[in-house]
Amino acid sequence: MMKKHKISNKRLRLATIDTIIAEDYHLELSADSVKRIEKCRNYLDDKIKKQKTPIYGVTTGFGSLCNTAISEKDLGTLQENLVKSHACGMGDKVDCQIVRIMLLLKIQSLSYGHSGVQVLTVQRLIDMYNNEIYPVVYEQGSLGASGDLVPLAHLSLPLIGLGEVVYKGNYYSGNEINKMMKWTPIALKSKEGLALLNGTQFMSAYAVYALLKAKRISYVADFIGSISLDAFDGRLEPFLAEVHAVRPHWGQMETANNILSFLEGSEISLQEKKHVQDPYSFRCMPQVHGASKDTINYVETVVETEINSVTDNPTIFPDEDLIISAGNFHGQPLALAMDFLGIALAELGNISERRIYQLVDAKRGLPSFLVKNPGLNSGFMIPQYAAASIVNQNKLLANPCSSDSIVSSQGQEDHVSMGANAAVKCVQILANLEKILGIELFNAAQAITFRKPLKSSSKIEELLQCYRQSVPFIENDATMYDKMKESHAFVQAMEMLFQFE
Repeated sequence: MMKKHKISNKRLRLATIDTIIAEDYHLELSADSVKRIEKCRNYLDDKIKKQKTPIYGVTTGFGSLCNTAISEKDLGTLQENLVKSHACGMGDKVDCQIVRIMLLLKIQSLSYGHSGVQVLTVQRLIDMYNNEIYPVVYEQGSLGASGDLVPLAHLSLPLIGLGEVVYKGNYYSGNEINKMMKWTPIALKSKEGLALLNGTQFMSAYAVYALLKAKRISYVADFIGSISLDAFDGRLEPFLAEVHAVRPHWGQMETANNILSFLEGSEISLQEKKHVQDPYSFRCMPQVHGASKDTINYVETVVETEINSVTDNPTIFPDEDLIISAGNFHGQPLALAMDFLGIALAELGNISERRIYQLVDAKRGLPSFLVKNPGLNSGFMIPQYAAASIVNQNKLLANPCSSDSIVSSQGQEDHVSMGANAAVKCVQILANLEKILGIELFNAAQAITFRKPLKSSSKIEELLQCYRQSVPFIENDATMYDKMKESHAFVQAMEMLFQFE
């Protein structure tokens, strides 16, 4: 039986989105949402007939053309022209997983009944979502203030029979998909183009996608860091609860608890140590990984507020008899949050690479570059190079977009957030982090083998046994890129072991 999620004014949580996507829920409008949308549309139609003063974006042009009046007969053409003219995307095509989230978030925002759209328009977006018809959207073009105008224009083009979509792995024009589905192109009414294009659903979709992965990968980083710690013959005292009780940051305590749990029962960790302390990349995992966890939690509060908001303009309040042109489309909250999240994720990669380096540096009884015959064999010398290269790229990507603003629309839009770019590069940082952790796991699995006959914990031994089914122990030099790719894929699979909360 098909599972359904009703679009309503009930708060949409990240965990709910995760379930909707993972379990392939279909969407439908609640009766209350239909009522709110119709009420707002009827109010706007009546207002246009009665009000003589201009209403921005409804009876006027857009941006710096806000003082240009539009005749009543041209109001629909105005909205269609807006969608066509603003579809100026460049760069790579956005992954369909993210476009799917864009559709969900746009539907949610329009359902509150403050945007003036037709029920028919929202229903068509739902039909596209339920039939897995994903408009082709491009990464580049949004300034993140006036909303995500460019990518949302591409999201909206198929509604009027234009643009492109991906359906069952093939590309079709907007006109072709309408014919295939026996859909009549939407005749946009006043305000609808603006309602579709104004909004933060592009950067919000990237933010949701990044957070769903980030919450999981932060725990994967703890697990892999634990394997590295045991492979390095590290000490457990820095992870004891007493240390963190006197500096009780939640993320710090959570990371320390995770690491102790992962290493519980390890013969390696219980053996007597000759060294007094470990390098920071091992000893300070609770403090570093934990700070990233706290950042993720903070960003989650910002993003959940955003995805439960009305972010187009003007905002319509039928009960108060108000149509207000304001700035809820401005992406500054997301821009700052996504830059912050990008920095936090880059740091997880930064400290991971330092553990990789420590493991190949011929310390604690481990051989040079983790092979039995170094010199004849280069062993794990170059995987660390690769990790360092990726870390360098992440450090550059971690520079903030939100500190920049470029004037647009003849000075009317004189401060922009650049939140879309912040969100896109945050996902790039995340993808790089998965590769870095894959290289760390590759090194840690090799290094811990040299601790035999001592065993690690049952959790780690079980995971490594599974890992060895696809990534072998390296006795002598072999091609490494293929093993690194397998390790990268294993890390991505590990993420799904952790339940999203």
